[in-house]
Amino acid sequence: MERRSFFKIAAAATVATTAALTAGHASAQDKKFTIALVPGLTTDAFYITMRKGAEAAAKAVGAELVFQGAPDFNPVTQVPVLDAVIAKHPDAILIAPTDKTQLVQPLKKAADAGIPVFTVDTFIGTGVYQTGAGDADFPLSYIASDNILGGEIAARALATAIGDKGKVYVSNVKPGISTTDQREEGFKREMAKHPGIEVLETQFNEDDANKAASQLQAVFARNPDLAGVFGANLFSALGAANGVSQAGQHGKVKVVAFDAPTSIVDNINTGLVDMAIAQHPAEIGYFGVMAAYAHLTGNSVPTAIGTGFTVIDKSNVADPNVAKFIYSD
Repeated sequence: MERRSFFKIAAAATVATTAALTAGHASAQDKKFTIALVPGLTTDAFYITMRKGAEAAAKAVGAELVFQGAPDFNPVTQVPVLDAVIAKHPDAILIAPTDKTQLVQPLKKAADAGIPVFTVDTFIGTGVYQTGAGDADFPLSYIASDNILGGEIAARALATAIGDKGKVYVSNVKPGISTTDQREEGFKREMAKHPGIEVLETQFNEDDANKAASQLQAVFARNPDLAGVFGANLFSALGAANGVSQAGQHGKVKVVAFDAPTSIVDNINTGLVDMAIAQHPAEIGYFGVMAAYAHLTGNSVPTAIGTGFTVIDKSNVADPNVAKFIYSD
């Protein structure tokens, strides 16, 4: 099924929630489906915004959305939440897995129980599903932005900001998270094309902004010619930005951030952060629910659905058409 065909189905479902999407599925559509959304964590503006998109889609198709997650981005706390969701046997599960390996078997329990699984934002295995290869290809679809491309764009922006020369590094969470792994991959892939830039060792902060700030200061102490840093997620970026300020390098060490909470606006306006790459989490939530609904009503869905992102800097942060992509809190 081509991607544009899926979007036609989504649009049809939005306009006419009780109409059959294909002949012979009217009885399935008379049922009110329960779709569970398990976020990476419940307190992040990214997932709060995703929830709003999912709720809009659920309302459009007459489904019930259950939002249940852990307070931190950690497989140790996410798995018990997932087990509790599986026990309630929803009609479908949307989940942002907090580890691409450790969530495979817990999610296999859902699939074995007959619950369709869709991953949103993050993935398990390689993120390539329904191939018949490996033990992590059972989810039906992966709905997310293109994180490798996002990392490449961040690298190009940082290279431009530092005059295509100097030392930079990636402030990241930890290995094994699909999205941030890919952002780092894209960043390094692009930086390899810039021979005047040296990429230092990645610093892993365990999603702790204070740790990311301390790491920035430590890297700067070892490399007083540090020119820039790429924060691969929200807390990495804000922590690195605070570290730049604490090191007295405001405006000298350039910061490119991935993700755009409301707090990023002040950082962009003051020049602490030079650019933010805003994903479209509301779209991810919306099309995640629509994909689940399409499957539950007998339609095929793409195994991958890409959503967009918007580059925000000082020149456009006040533009309403851009500002709308700043995450809700």
